[in-house]
Amino acid sequence: MPLFLRMAWKVTFDALWHFSDDDGWAMASHVALSSLLAIFPFLIFGTALGSFLGADQFATTAVHLIFDTWPPSIAKPIADEIVQVLTTPRGGLLTVSVLAAAYFASNGVEALRISLNRAYRVAESRPWYVTRIASLGFVLAGVVILAFVSLLLVAVPLALRYADRWLPWLDEILSMVDNWGLALALLILTCGLIVSHLWLPDGRRKIMDVLPGILITLIAWTIGAFGFASYLSTFANYVSTYAGLASIMIVLVFLYMVGAIFIIGAEINAAIMKYKVKRMVIRHFRGMPAVEAAATRDIALPEEGAAAESENKRADLRR
Repeated sequence: MPLFLRMAWKVTFDALWHFSDDDGWAMASHVALSSLLAIFPFLIFGTALGSFLGADQFATTAVHLIFDTWPPSIAKPIADEIVQVLTTPRGGLLTVSVLAAAYFASNGVEALRISLNRAYRVAESRPWYVTRIASLGFVLAGVVILAFVSLLLVAVPLALRYADRWLPWLDEILSMVDNWGLALALLILTCGLIVSHLWLPDGRRKIMDVLPGILITLIAWTIGAFGFASYLSTFANYVSTYAGLASIMIVLVFLYMVGAIFIIGAEINAAIMKYKVKRMVIRHFRGMPAVEAAATRDIALPEEGAAAESENKRADLRR
């Protein structure tokens, strides 16, 4: 069997075995439920803070960025409910309810951190208050980024009106930004995955250590999302089983699948680092080691050549 296939088998087996052996399915359900419970508080807090920062379109932008990557049959029911919640008038920014929403939104980040710690096989060494403050920081950073995006999406159409007249060379660039759609959502999702894998779990990792699992996660998410949507439209009938709870059950099952794939992506990164696959690939591209090259080409190594030459000299002296 080729070396690449042997290493791929080792990494896959190790990742899946560790995922199952370390309660990966239970952690996936924890991530799914915590994420669902964190979505509403995050958007409530974000809408309040976005309005304070002048990003009045925060709710619309956030809903698009979060749910545009989901299949419509899964995203539409919960997106409609979220829009209804976010359009309810509320008080000022610094209210108890909004601060509580920020805290509950950080629970979703905590669930991701715990699952990543298990996947990367590390024990948490930071105090609990440090990790909680870090989770709140992630929530705040997410809100600020989405608020900036919403401001950008409001400013770009206005800039387009004047670019046609004064800066025609800028018109094409602004048009590309104006048609953000799915591409911007995927970009933010990828950046979020990179940040999560690098800084949420304990320990240090390089960006090249986490990219393989992130790429596999994005591919598996795409396949899983369309597969699940096809399953819902063809076979499943959640309405007859769960009645009014059908939309919530569909989202929970979908998030459960998303959480499991997310954890498996981290498990694959951990297995790759365990077997030092990156070093093996680098050595392969730089050239095979001397021992392997000699075995392949039937050429004696320098040490073997020197030993053979010494033996020949001793034989000559004996003669």
